[in-house]
Amino acid sequence: MKTLKSGNVGKVVIKSAELLKNVYNENFLLDFGSKIQSVYSSFDTRRFIASVMDESWAELSLKARMRRISQTLGEYLPSRYETALDILFAINDTCTGLPYLIFPDFIKIYGQAENHWTLSMKALENFTQQSSSEFAIRSFISADPERAMQQMTIWAQHPNEHVRRLASEGCRPRLPWGEALTIFKKKPQPVLSVLELLKADPVLYVRKSVANNLNDIVKDNPELVLETVRRWQGKNTDTDWIIRQGCRTLIKQANAEAMELFGYTKFTNESGFITDASLSIARSVIAVGESCELQYRLNIRAGAVVHIRLGYGIDFVKAKGQTSRKIFFLSDKIVLGGTHITGKRKHNWSDLTTRRHYTGDHRIVLLVNGQEVAHSVIKLVM
Repeated sequence: MKTLKSGNVGKVVIKSAELLKNVYNENFLLDFGSKIQSVYSSFDTRRFIASVMDESWAELSLKARMRRISQTLGEYLPSRYETALDILFAINDTCTGLPYLIFPDFIKIYGQAENHWTLSMKALENFTQQSSSEFAIRSFISADPERAMQQMTIWAQHPNEHVRRLASEGCRPRLPWGEALTIFKKKPQPVLSVLELLKADPVLYVRKSVANNLNDIVKDNPELVLETVRRWQGKNTDTDWIIRQGCRTLIKQANAEAMELFGYTKFTNESGFITDASLSIARSVIAVGESCELQYRLNIRAGAVVHIRLGYGIDFVKAKGQTSRKIFFLSDKIVLGGTHITGKRKHNWSDLTTRRHYTGDHRIVLLVNGQEVAHSVIKLVM
């Protein structure tokens, strides 16, 4: 079975939850039970498995299976929390990857008491180095934000990259698959204080977490992030990469200040740098599930060098007839005046878990630095 380091946990879980839940099967539980028995001979593996895999097991989601295992584990390990943790510590080096999110989840269930705080933090720090504690720490943050963020500050300076990543990933306001931290949606300053310590981290997957955290904050506090960008920009190449990635939503939205900060040429109707542009589609009518090819071209006015971001937007028809725009990336480049740009892109109209298609006229627009320069219409049918 392929192991997954914590840096991949969130993305992989979201995309493949239905498949990954099958990792938790009888063979996994037998192997897990034998590991526990090697250090705790009283552990009853057979009864443990029977309790976990009851008549409702087949219908449980990935998260529900994780919770079932970690909760039942507490019923078969010693009732004294410290003793139970000693057993998990003893086998932790052999328990790596996504399936062992059950260890931090055990802490979330059984380690919230005040007298367990210090030990629970030690356990989350330990377990995140083999799997990830990014989901479990969030309940501790919700219960006592000030104390928990002091711990995140300590972890942000830890020599281990997985622990440093936890300091960022664990306090993301909108962590996918994790409970939202509403307090930080409203007031993200404590999060930004932690990110200050990580803004030039030498490890890419820590920097990716910092960028994703900034992108979470942008969705509720764009001005605060732009202020942070102005302070951080131009001092370190790794930091510059973080803030560029962290502002990707603002750039996608063509936020004027973000576009200026990252050097995109200002586009106005009065002084546009596009002399002409077109967007065409070979077929004007297409069925749900089919694909079409978009062809675009544009000419850059002769003169200065321009930095452009090309994309296309589709005004998708929704169930009640209203439309909602989704923007797709094409390219990001610096080009000379007088350049003629052409390109093609295949677009698939199949239904997705995140988007269902409805019949009707769909307006498609070509975007340059967020501005519409050409459009076309396609009719979607069943």
